[in-house]
Amino acid sequence: MWRNPSHPDRPLHAIVQPPGPALFTAIRDALTGDGPAVLPLSPGHSAATALAALRPTHVDGEPRSDGAGVPGDVAVVIATSGSTGAPKGVLLSATALRASAAASLRRVEASKGERWLCCLPVSHVSGLQVLVRALLSESDPIIHPAFDPHAVLASGAHHVSLVPTQLHRLVELGADLSVFRTILLGGAAPRPGLVEQARDLGARVVTTYGMSETSGGCVYDGRPLHHVELKIGADGLIRVAGPVLFSGYRFDDPPAPLDGDWFVTSDLGELSGGRLRVLGRADDVIITGGEKVVAGSVAGVLGTHPEIADAAVIGVPDPEWGELVTAVVVPADPDTPLTLPQLRAYCRDRLPTYAAPRGLRLVSRLPLLPNGKTDLVRLKAGT
Repeated sequence: MWRNPSHPDRPLHAIVQPPGPALFTAIRDALTGDGPAVLPLSPGHSAATALAALRPTHVDGEPRSDGAGVPGDVAVVIATSGSTGAPKGVLLSATALRASAAASLRRVEASKGERWLCCLPVSHVSGLQVLVRALLSESDPIIHPAFDPHAVLASGAHHVSLVPTQLHRLVELGADLSVFRTILLGGAAPRPGLVEQARDLGARVVTTYGMSETSGGCVYDGRPLHHVELKIGADGLIRVAGPVLFSGYRFDDPPAPLDGDWFVTSDLGELSGGRLRVLGRADDVIITGGEKVVAGSVAGVLGTHPEIADAAVIGVPDPEWGELVTAVVVPADPDTPLTLPQLRAYCRDRLPTYAAPRGLRLVSRLPLLPNGKTDLVRLKAGT
């Protein structure tokens, strides 16, 4: 048993497999202290990269000669999506994970015994937290190794956590979404109109904001969960405080971005009447002609165009503008895609002139990371 937070070398077992009963048991034992800390990984190339960077003591039960343990209070290590190429290991204590799950259950008014469906990778905090909520609910989770919309609808679960792409596929079926008491929606900003469409089909959708460092979603429908505090710094970045925060990064690489007791996110935001509005990532700010453009805000406007099914915005190096605001668009009808002049005309009354895209790239779909977020690295690389 590993119950002493001061213990410097709790074993860290990487489990490289799809979600299932064995992984659920390992996570349960990690939280109770009856087993080693767990590094859940999905099979594939990203697992090999994470194993090399995070050096667990064991992989699927086999010891590694170069492995290193974790502090005694760490129950789970989550490898970030690595949108910049190098994964970080986010150290999460049982206390933080339980605080997050308890606050989530409280907000959605989930009852003991109600079942949660896990159809997200447990290697990401959103999938992991479905299992933790099930533990606190004293119910067996329903675990799907992959997302199948028909299987999800027939699962019999009371609550489910989805990313926007998954909800979009359910909405496309036109199915009765009132079969779920709650649909937690996170991982990325939903395209305009998606939540409303789902609600028209009977869904109770709760939008969430959070990240691995906050043990998953810590803001529901714009308002922080119980015991979670928010503020916006002078730099415009969202700051989070409370018992849900992580314990640091594996090998302290990089050092945790803290401002006293506050975790400093990479997201720009606004607070009005206690409600948070996320504007976009600070590292997605495009400098064009000396003006700052928040790419996420522009993408949100483009997403309201009736001829656009999905959109992202990136900065492309340009000798005249520094960076060229470029829209990457999935047309609603590939046979009649809109043109750049049409796109700029649509933006004329909705965005400052300098923020309107000056470049347009048409694609059949946006590349996604496993957690449902747009893979901006691939977009910027043109792949």
